This record gives sequence, C-alpha cells and structure tokens, in this order.
Amino acid sequence: MDFSSEQNARIAGVMTGMAAGDALGAGYEFHSPMEPTEPVGMIGGGLGPFAPGEWTDDTSMAISIAQALIRSGSELTDAACDDMVRQWAEWDLTASDVGAQTRSVLERSRRRAAAEHRPEVNSADAVVAAEETHRRAGKSGGNGSLMRTSPVALAFLDRTPEEAYAAAVRISGLTHFDPEAGEACGLWTVAIRHAVLSGELDIRAGLELLPPERSAAWLERIETAEASLPRDFDRNGWVVQAFQGAWSAIAATAADGAVGPGHFKAALEAAVRGGRDTDTVAAIAGSLLGAAYGVPAIPNEWFRLLHGWPGLRARDLIGLTMKLALRSGREDTWPAVAHVDYSEWPGAEDGAVVPHPDDDGVLLGPVGALATAEYDAVVSLCRVGSEQARVAAPNDHAEFWLVDGHENLYTEFTLNDAAETIRQLRADGKRVLLHCVRMESRTPTVAALYGSLVTGSTPLEALERIRKVLPKAAPNSTFQQALGTQT
Repeated sequence: MDFSSEQNARIAGVMTGMAAGDALGAGYEFHSPMEPTEPVGMIGGGLGPFAPGEWTDDTSMAISIAQALIRSGSELTDAACDDMVRQWAEWDLTASDVGAQTRSVLERSRRRAAAEHRPEVNSADAVVAAEETHRRAGKSGGNGSLMRTSPVALAFLDRTPEEAYAAAVRISGLTHFDPEAGEACGLWTVAIRHAVLSGELDIRAGLELLPPERSAAWLERIETAEASLPRDFDRNGWVVQAFQGAWSAIAATAADGAVGPGHFKAALEAAVRGGRDTDTVAAIAGSLLGAAYGVPAIPNEWFRLLHGWPGLRARDLIGLTMKLALRSGREDTWPAVAHVDYSEWPGAEDGAVVPHPDDDGVLLGPVGALATAEYDAVVSLCRVGSEQARVAAPNDHAEFWLVDGHENLYTEFTLNDAAETIRQLRADGKRVLLHCVRMESRTPTVAALYGSLVTGSTPLEALERIRKVLPKAAPNSTFQQALGTQT
C-alpha cells in the first residue's frame, strides 16, 4: 500500500504520540486531579522513578508488539504472539513499573512453563494465565492491554477494519481475559487506523463491528465521555474508564476549538490533569491524537526528551512505525540508516557555514556542515542519519519533519517550533548549527523566524538580513506565506 506524505507523517505520529502522553503523565501517576490552569510538564519521577521524558510500561509493552509484528511481516501468527509474550516476560523481570494484573499473568506464565520444563513462555501460557487471574480475582478489566494497542493499527492499515479489530482483541487476550478489554482495544485500534488514513478523529468508527447490544453500550459510554471531563472518571485503572478518560480529554479540548498541534498538547495536558492513572490515560489519548495529527504536531521540546526501554528514542519509534506500516524489515532506510546520502545534490556536501547575522552563536549551513562545523547542538530541517550529528547528548539534536514543498502538516507551527527550539538551545549556552540540505529554503526561513524572535523585527526584515549572508536564500511560496512575505 502506498501512503501519501501526510499519511506517512501520521504513521510516524502514532507511537511517538503515545510515548509523549506516557512520559508526560509519568511524573503525576496516582496524583489527585489538577486544576485546569495548573502547568503540566515532562518532569520525570513517578513510580519508576523515571527521568524527564522517559516512557513507562505503556510504551515498553507496545514496542514489544511492534517488534514481534515486524519480525512476522506484520502478520499476527501464533509465532508472533509467542514472541510478544516472551519479550514481555523477560522485560517484566527488571521493569520498575508493571501493572498488577499484567505482572500476575506473566508470573503465572513463567511458572506454567517451568512446570513443563520449558525454558521460555509462550502465548498459550499467557492465555491460560490470563483466565486463571480472572477466575481468582473475579475481574480482569484493567487498562493494561488498551495502553499498548497502537501498533496493531499500523500493522493493519492495508487490511479491513474487521481484521484490525480482531487482531487487537486477540492481543488483548494474551493478558486480559475480560471481553470488555478486548472491545476497548478493538475500538481504539480501528479509530487509530481510521485517523492515520483520513486524518479524522472518529472514535465511533468501529462501533458497527460490535453486536448491536454491545455497540449500544459503548455508544452510551462514548457519549458520557463527551459530556464529561477526564477528572470525572475516578476509576481510570479500569479499561472502560481509561477509554472514557482518554476520549474525554480529546473531546473536551476539541470543543474549545483547538486543532492540530494545539489540540495535541491541550488534550494530553487535560488527560494528565484528570489525575490517577495519568500516564496510561495520556498514552491512550496520545496514540489517537498522533495518528490524526502526525509527528509534526508533537512539540519538539517533548520530542527531544522521549526515551525509554529498551534504550530507544523518539526517532527509533518512528523507525518501528514505518517498518510496521510499510511491511519492511530493511535497515538501510531512514530513520534506521546511520547516514543519509545527499551527494547527488550540488552543494549539499559543502561544509562551509556562516554565522547568523543576528546571533553569531547560530551557524547556518548545508547538511555537509554536520561533519565539519564546530557546534554543541543541531537543528535539522531535513532527514539525517542516526550518526551524522556530532552532539554530546541526544537532547542536543532537534529533528523536524519538514519537506521543502507544500506537503507539510502544520507548516507554520513546525517552522516556529524550530525557531523557538534554537532559542531554547541558545538559552542553554549551546552553539547551534541550523541546517537543511542546501540552506536555500528551509534554513533561511527558520533563520528569519529566529532573527525575528531575538530582535523584535518582522520576519520580512529578518529575512533581508539573512539574504545578505545567504545570497541563494529562496524560501518556497508556502514558507513565504508562513513568514508573511508572499509576493
């Protein structure tokens, strides 16, 4: 299946959006609801305790699903399910924050395998253990399978909603016997799939796949969520209320008129302010918001911080999502590639840089300057490999999903976010390299916006100063509109 540029950006937003919500909520887990104006940030701490920007079990378990599906060619085989359970069982031994129900199932699975003298658990162990856990506790409707369901949608973009729904239910059942957990996962998965393909937020997209009485029950729950606030769901460790809390955060902030990046940020903050199981509710919401709005909607301040088990960062999550959706296990394509080759672009490999006319601590250059310039931090406006930027810490490399054309999602937001990122890095005392491929369109546009920020002049005035040091500067018409300089 071929995807448009916008759909690719939305594919890349699914797991990064989930991780952003997860990491944002981690530091507030099991806190009481917050006031509507109380600030929310990636503060770290929580049950881990986690570092700022570090994701929790929500994203970690989803990564295992994605990896297993990639190895199976995006087919939900018995072997793929075995692979997921083996990864979860190994991760569970050292993970600091695992849901009680999930941990019980994984412990029972290991005991079952040991009793049969098998070195590894499998999905059959997990299914039996999930039912045992349900029978002993009398319930198994925790939110632990809904929080991790987003990769399923990516593997089923080119198949029917019915197939995506069934796959989500099956994977939910590996740890959660309660059929309502499966229904919640199926509905959320179908909504993510629909959002990636269409850009629409429609939680009702999968209701027709349920029997009439179940469809009516979930419709009533959705309508209750839309008439409520996240704080109203005071048992959001239960899958139904986690579902409602996440959709309530999305619906309530959309009602305020927020769209795109503004809605993404406002909804995740609202999910966290709802209190209690904050990381999970925000992760659930983030997966659907990321699917609808794409990775460009994620504030770079958050994106740069994202990291977690098993030693991955945000760009690695993009790599997983692209492999999963495109059914490709190749390691020689972005973002997995170590170096992106621009040698066919005249001037791209030139290492020369010029100082920004309004701030000589900002260097302007082509992609080749990554190998030659002296800098502490990098703002990349084109795709680069994992080893191209020579920075001391991953947080010092800011990457933006931005093409030199008209196919960008939220062009103005992305350009201004890049300029603001430069200002943040400079405030931290960093010498910053700002680059695209040939510093002809993207670089001068962001440089002009940054110049406007630090001098108080208009972007047009700043662009004229940029042109004096970059004579070939020629922002495309869409970027000119963002600068307010369309002629």
